[in-house]
Amino acid sequence: MVTTNSGRTLRLRSVFISDVHLGSRNSRAGELLRFLESIDVDHLILAGDIVDLWSLRRSFYWPREHQDVLRAIWRKAREGTQVVYVPGNHDEELREFCGSMLGNLQVCRRHVHTTADGRHMMVMHGDEFDGVVKYSPALMRLGGMVYGLMMCLGRGVSACRKLAGLPHWSLAANVKLKLGSAARYIASFEQAAAQFALQRGLDGVICGHIHRAEVREIEGVLYCNDGDWVESCTALVEDNQGVLSLMHAGDTQETVSGGEVVEAAA
Repeated sequence: MVTTNSGRTLRLRSVFISDVHLGSRNSRAGELLRFLESIDVDHLILAGDIVDLWSLRRSFYWPREHQDVLRAIWRKAREGTQVVYVPGNHDEELREFCGSMLGNLQVCRRHVHTTADGRHMMVMHGDEFDGVVKYSPALMRLGGMVYGLMMCLGRGVSACRKLAGLPHWSLAANVKLKLGSAARYIASFEQAAAQFALQRGLDGVICGHIHRAEVREIEGVLYCNDGDWVESCTALVEDNQGVLSLMHAGDTQETVSGGEVVEAAA
């Protein structure tokens, strides 16, 4: 796990984030905003579900913090960061812009990222693998309803823990860990993603979608999931040597190998 001190700017080669779900009450946009303001990065890859258009259609919710996250991303693009947006299923309307530039932001269906040490990683959201793991649409809808209920209950639990001075704890994440069906789905998803990269002669795959951060080797390819900004608040980061690791926004101790920590601008 990679960490950084508050009040300092961490210099990284690449950062991958997904599943922010701006426009949803479950989005922890404030944590993401502080994270974006704490890093200086060459490549910022947005791997889908950045804006939750599904949630916005159900009930419009757009507080200032959510707008500030988009402003922070645009600012990095203007200042020279390569920003690539790979839309997911919750922002799939943006897929019609794939192959286009929105200002300084590139939109594409999939993106092959070359690490500093020469590895080729396929970046995609990951909803493509839902059909591969053979979950029925009805079961997916039911799972979505149950997940939404857990997230709603989880907001209440988090509010109580905050009042008690306790750290954030995700009800949904902990329930998923204890459900055998969820564990089987995650394992099948990871296997399908690894096979996708293997069949194309790539060194690995980077995705999101299942809100389960992970970096591990599967059948000789590197499977990376950058997690989410609803439950875990994690990003996948690449240092100057090409090492890929997970970073948690709530961590405070510097342990970055190959990253350069500099004083933040006043």
